[in-house]
Amino acid sequence: MSQIIYKIAPEALWREAEKNGRFGGAPIDIVDGFIHFSTAAQVRETAARHFAGQTNLLLIAVDETKLGDALKYEVSRGGALFPHLYAPLGLDAVLWAKPLPLEADGQHQFPTLEGE
Repeated sequence: MSQIIYKIAPEALWREAEKNGRFGGAPIDIVDGFIHFSTAAQVRETAARHFAGQTNLLLIAVDETKLGDALKYEVSRGGALFPHLYAPLGLDAVLWAKPLPLEADGQHQFPTLEGE
């Protein structure tokens, strides 16, 4: 069974990636030298910590088995292992991209995630 990992990205940045055929990362990814991903168990906290109150976001589901050796699980927040991609994300690994709207309470409304 493939493991699905998730990326939160501004819709405009993702639409540019779709035109280019690959996603090179958000500004923080470029600074850090890898693309940050989260597992299903981690992505809600990632949204709350790093994207609080932001609109026009997409949640992108990625099949990690298509990423090869460029994907590394590394210690990050709270000592947990997070998936980091040390290469551009090829769109062939993307399963779907869905809107991540804000609820009235300011929390992001997530679709049902595999692996929760």
